[in-house]
Amino acid sequence: MIDSAFLIDPYPFYSRWRSRGPLHWNEDFCDGAWLLTDYADVASVLRDARYSVRRAGGWANSSGPGATTELRDFKRIFARSLLFVDAPQHTRLRKVMSAGFGPQAMLALAPQIQAIVDALLDRITELAETASPHFDFMGDFARPLPALVMAEMLGIDACDRAEFVAWSDDIAEFVGAPTPTMDIALRAQAGAVAMNGYFLELLPQRREHPGDDLISQLLAAEAGGSIISTKELLAQCCTLLFAGHETTRNLLGNGMLALLQHPDQWRNVIEAPALLRPALKELLRFDSPVQYTGRRLRVDVEMHGRTMKKGDLVIPLIGAANRDPAKFTEPDMLDINRNQGAHLSFGLGPHVCIGAALTYLEAEIAMRTTMRRLPGLALADDTHVWGNNAAYRSLDTLPLRFTPFEFRQVCRTSLP
Repeated sequence: MIDSAFLIDPYPFYSRWRSRGPLHWNEDFCDGAWLLTDYADVASVLRDARYSVRRAGGWANSSGPGATTELRDFKRIFARSLLFVDAPQHTRLRKVMSAGFGPQAMLALAPQIQAIVDALLDRITELAETASPHFDFMGDFARPLPALVMAEMLGIDACDRAEFVAWSDDIAEFVGAPTPTMDIALRAQAGAVAMNGYFLELLPQRREHPGDDLISQLLAAEAGGSIISTKELLAQCCTLLFAGHETTRNLLGNGMLALLQHPDQWRNVIEAPALLRPALKELLRFDSPVQYTGRRLRVDVEMHGRTMKKGDLVIPLIGAANRDPAKFTEPDMLDINRNQGAHLSFGLGPHVCIGAALTYLEAEIAMRTTMRRLPGLALADDTHVWGNNAAYRSLDTLPLRFTPFEFRQVCRTSLP
């Protein structure tokens, strides 16, 4: 199913699968899984409680012989993650965490995001004054930004943030591998254990000296009687770092590439900044940062004349659903003025992404500021490189160029 051609451009594959039917059994994917391609089916599964998200253990066990015991620590941590628990546990945990992602929290975070964006662009423009107005958008901007923002949100010390990016990458490689090897799984476990240990040491400090960060808010909720254990709290902190990092990084990279490959739409957004918010929705539909997710069946389910058995793995192909011609007219065309309903890139139903508002906020500030501060931004060449993760569609590199000028005189404004 997954080869270099698929990783570069999965959408022709999705189209061919859809032409052969909406439901496919694939023996090679995670030791066997049902693949769904149509928007209506994917949306239905994401809302349906018969499809369980409790799959962390099964995914880890698919790494090979010995996984049941060797990956015990990984399963112990992520079995408590918001990503991998069903109601009522999920409902309880989400209620506790939701305050950290509400409108007031986002309003307070916006100036901090703006400061991080400006600092990253300062570095890019300073190098342009002494060297070349060429840079790697992924390595110099899109990759560090979400990790820095989430670290700021959680109150992580600046000197520790590089480690968190590396740990997050290792976990994402595991989650995105259809059949993870033991080596991939062990690296992910090491990252998860390291994150867990970091937060375990941090919690007593925050209990004694609380701040305005998300960890302090969660501890305050715990002290106020909200039902969340320390182990659950630790699991959510680990989840937020890797999940928030992957989604936002890939939206920025995939979105910037798509806009620069469509110069007319890039110019439209520059000339009419109000188009940026609807443009982000279309960019998420056009090239989703998350291409698929997974569910385990609680019961037998009949679909399209076939029986999916209890315990079977079901893979809703979000990337395919977002290009379904039954839902979107000319789905392979980028149209920032499109208004044909919601994309599924943040999921749907009870497990819709809790950080969706944060991702939109980061992307809007990042894109708007980049447009303003890097005039004449364009693809430097055609050597952008796609990563090898099928679940998290991401660019490894995206070389860009811009027109240099005296950047120190640029007037910076924070978003309201």
